[in-house]
Amino acid sequence: MAKFVSEKIRMKTESRLAAVQATYMIAYGQLPVDEVVKDFTDGKVGRFVIDENPQTSTEELVEVSEMDKAYFTEIVRGVQKNKEALEKSLSLYLAEGYSFERMNGTLQALLLCAVYEIFNTHDIDMKIIIKEYVDLAYAFFSKKEPKMVNALLDKIAKSQEVREDF
Repeated sequence: MAKFVSEKIRMKTESRLAAVQATYMIAYGQLPVDEVVKDFTDGKVGRFVIDENPQTSTEELVEVSEMDKAYFTEIVRGVQKNKEALEKSLSLYLAEGYSFERMNGTLQALLLCAVYEIFNTHDIDMKIIIKEYVDLAYAFFSKKEPKMVNALLDKIAKSQEVREDF
């Protein structure tokens, strides 16, 4: 039996994936925000992902579903506008010995998008946001990173429940 997911939820999931990719491109490709946002919303970039088949050890390009373009744009522009504050906030929650600057670029982009949403989204339960980004971490990483993402985002979300000054 197929798992039911509403169109609206699926489109937000696709927006998050694209936002992580766009945030990475902006940071490491040193590309203008407006150009990257336009390329994604026009469908020039981000239309396909690589799907790995573990049984045959092959990869194939799979077209992704349509995203919520407004939500994607809000996340990407919000991250870029608040990037310094988001990085400082993330650094406060990292375990001793960990540094945001030394993290993998994809992990940095994922965490920036996730924390932006946790701080700025009030109509979606934080548990859903965390689950979505942990799922994305599993799509990009296969080691300890997804567990770290889960623990870190959970810690940040719990602090947000107590604090209302953010």
